[in-house]
Amino acid sequence: MLVIKNVLDAKMLQALRAMIDEAQFIDGKKTAGFRAKRVKKNEQLARDDKKAKEVKRRVLERLRLHPEFKSAALPRRVQSPLISRYQPGMEYGRHSDDALMGTEPRYRTDLSVTLFLSEPDSYKGGELVVSSSLGEQKVKLAAGSAFLYASGNLHWVAPVEEGERLAAVTWVESYIRDHGQRELLYDLHKVCRRLSRDAADWLETDLAFKTYSNLLRRWSEN
Repeated sequence: MLVIKNVLDAKMLQALRAMIDEAQFIDGKKTAGFRAKRVKKNEQLARDDKKAKEVKRRVLERLRLHPEFKSAALPRRVQSPLISRYQPGMEYGRHSDDALMGTEPRYRTDLSVTLFLSEPDSYKGGELVVSSSLGEQKVKLAAGSAFLYASGNLHWVAPVEEGERLAAVTWVESYIRDHGQRELLYDLHKVCRRLSRDAADWLETDLAFKTYSNLLRRWSEN
């Protein structure tokens, strides 16, 4: 589980929210799996809405270019995001995301991403809650920041009591299926970046990069 800050800057957020205000929303149940339909109570931008397509394109572009996202997720495929709206009384009950999504060829969902589009003080409630071996973690980030977590974890969106919660949600198939291996690579990549900055000419820096590349080569799935 990882917080990724500043995926979207203030100028981009303002532009996206202006387009969202002009776009058409539909019942969120239309994109839910057969079991999730029972507990999903929100709205989403219609897939064929022109404004929605532009919002999704810009969100996906910024996310895929973010260096922290690339390093942590090692994305092979990233799904076009859903733009969700929660108004007072809306929520998304406890569920885990489908293991396979999309049309043929389908893709595996290793990681889920929630990108917050509303400032946390503009709505009451609406926390993303993720259940793991560490217990239940409540997440409510600044607009423009994203939360990355394993798709197989049970999670839910608490009821919104006041205001409006906007978020973009997407899913990642990683080159590295195993979460433990992906975490090791993420940590090692951070070490490589620091060594590259502070000890660029050391033999040990070359060895660290070599080790990262060889582990990635050994573990990655085409």
